[in-house]
Amino acid sequence: MENKKTCLYDKHVALGALISPFGGFDMPIQYSSIIDEHNAVRQHCGVFDVSHMGEVRVTGPDAERYVNHIFTNDVTDAPLHKIYYGMMCYPDGGTVDDLLVYKMGDNDFFIVINAANIDKDVAWMNEHTAGFDVTVDHCSDRYGQLAVQGPESPAVMEEVLGLACSELVFYTTKTIDIEGETLIVSRTGYTGEDGFEIYGSHAYINEAWDKLMASGRCKPCGLGCRDTLRFEVGLPLYGDELSAEISPVMAGLSMFVKFDKPEFIGKEALLDQKTNGVAKRLRGIELQGHAVPRHGYKVLKDGEEVGEVTTGYRLLSVDKSCAVALVDASIKMGDEVEVQIRKKTFPGVVVKKKFYEKHYHKG
Repeated sequence: MENKKTCLYDKHVALGALISPFGGFDMPIQYSSIIDEHNAVRQHCGVFDVSHMGEVRVTGPDAERYVNHIFTNDVTDAPLHKIYYGMMCYPDGGTVDDLLVYKMGDNDFFIVINAANIDKDVAWMNEHTAGFDVTVDHCSDRYGQLAVQGPESPAVMEEVLGLACSELVFYTTKTIDIEGETLIVSRTGYTGEDGFEIYGSHAYINEAWDKLMASGRCKPCGLGCRDTLRFEVGLPLYGDELSAEISPVMAGLSMFVKFDKPEFIGKEALLDQKTNGVAKRLRGIELQGHAVPRHGYKVLKDGEEVGEVTTGYRLLSVDKSCAVALVDASIKMGDEVEVQIRKKTFPGVVVKKKFYEKHYHKG
């Protein structure tokens, strides 16, 4: 089956981007180099086409109760324009997807899901509407999405795009009426830096991209550096750090699971994991030397296999080789381990999963 393309695909090709399949889409992986693009976001401003992400609008008299049923976080009496991160889980605690939930109005929620999971997620949502008076509107095809990220992003948003949004704090959103349509703008991102995400029509997103490129004030960035950026600050990627086999508790994301809610799908299993422990959990590993760990490489302790790497890189912001790995729960902070890279093993130490500090605007 042919991969889908975002509304900006032709512009990426024209810019000479390296295009590769991701999540069922043909997406730009890099334009100049992953290092240049990564550093632009950390130091100045970068813009990403994230139109491959999925969007679902949930409305109706029972929308709040329904979202709480399928979502691990708690949106009860949520403040208007607040955004919540969390997961949808299977009854056994495994992760359907991680997602963002925007509170747009009373019983009105805008939900952002991962590109590779769109069909699965929408089906899951529709399968769990029984007993709820809700409308689940799969609106992905109507939206394009840009992520404007980095310390200079507030000025770029206002001065290049004319979008007044500097009053927003991290994980809040607003709507802006411009050029005959209503944009959704949020102070969110997947980079660990201050930044914004814009949801609008394909026509608006194309126009905004052209303005950003013409300004010379931000660099086009591909999914390559999106991954290096998110990894450095400990943000999970579905399929690596979360999956049907990796629960939020195993991933160290229990803070986004609200066990004091009356019920949600997966609550019993996750509560059991939280109370009685899990067999495996995610840990950070800092390697000595320059060897680069990759997804699937084995982690050993005293010569015995104890897990495997989910993501690994030579970090660009701190010049260290680091990995996140799913390992036996007996592996503790400070433990000495080895990572097998081809036929050699390289020593490392277990550390926190966040290798670089986030720089969010929290007001």
